[in-house]
Amino acid sequence: MSRIINQVAVLGLGKVGELVATLLTESGFKVVGLDAAVRDRPGLEVHQLDASDRGALREALRGVDAVVSCLPFHANIPVAETAHELGVHYFDLTEDVPTTDRIIQLAAQDARGLMAPQCGLAPGLVGIVAASLAQEFESLRSMELKVGALPQNPTGLLGYAFTWSAEGVVNEYLNDCEVVRGGRRQLVPAMSDDERVVLGGLELEASLTSGGLGTMCRTYEGRVDRLDYKTMRYPGHFAQMRFLFDELGLRADRELAGRILQDAKPPVDDDVVHVHVAVEGVRDGRPARANHVRSYLPIEIAGRTWRAISWTTAASCVAVVELVADGVLPASGFLRQEDVALADLHATRAGALLDRPTQTGRPA
Repeated sequence: MSRIINQVAVLGLGKVGELVATLLTESGFKVVGLDAAVRDRPGLEVHQLDASDRGALREALRGVDAVVSCLPFHANIPVAETAHELGVHYFDLTEDVPTTDRIIQLAAQDARGLMAPQCGLAPGLVGIVAASLAQEFESLRSMELKVGALPQNPTGLLGYAFTWSAEGVVNEYLNDCEVVRGGRRQLVPAMSDDERVVLGGLELEASLTSGGLGTMCRTYEGRVDRLDYKTMRYPGHFAQMRFLFDELGLRADRELAGRILQDAKPPVDDDVVHVHVAVEGVRDGRPARANHVRSYLPIEIAGRTWRAISWTTAASCVAVVELVADGVLPASGFLRQEDVALADLHATRAGALLDRPTQTGRPA
């Protein structure tokens, strides 16, 4: 069967972007990489591009069927607007709510291509998992989504390493969080509603953080009593973060906070990603709960070992591109991640990586 997407531009070849390009190539797409700094990447055609130059961006996207933006969240809107103008299918990894709101506006304006933001881990994969679990229930009581991207061997009081953007993590800790409470959407403070989580004997703590739900609160308002997203960390982490932001006053200087944290806790290669999704409601006429718990370690792809946070994010994104290309998902308008079926995701080449069996709480 012929695909509606054949040539894909990957914009931003950093921690995740290079792997997105690799997985797309393995899935049979013709891929061109676009980055501000050009270096030799065997097997990948790469061109230099300043994404802030609208004219250059427009020329770079002419002739491709789709673009996957792996840029920082604040750089995505110009890419989305250019893709919309050209009728190019658009995908990104953003967790930023204003960015997604702008993309929803574009999709409503006679979009000739598909606008699909939030194709990462959270938002992204966890929403797909939660929505797929929810379909088993006649009525819903709660949907709890949690992710922890952590070092396997934590050190210090924070027990953390910045394998993801420090800027993004700081925003998630400080921006208000959209939740559903009593069936209605609300905004509540980040780093609140702490709870203890135990995964196969491993004790973690979880607290509300922003951005991980994507569009789910809009989708499930009035259909579920309680819905939220929490980040999992090793015990004691959030108390230290509150000290940093509140007692030391760094809440008012996010850029400085990010630099301090990045310097103090640089990335490690031996990371782990824990995913915990639980849905409660009525199933077959009785109260029931469904859990989806996975723990992912670094794996080898195309002869290189990739961090867990990188490959889980990239695999989820590329799987969605595959589903659109193969006609399983719509080819125009706006795509909500919760409209993607988990079984379909796992049936793709990239998504199959996420379906490997794991022991609860313990990486396999």
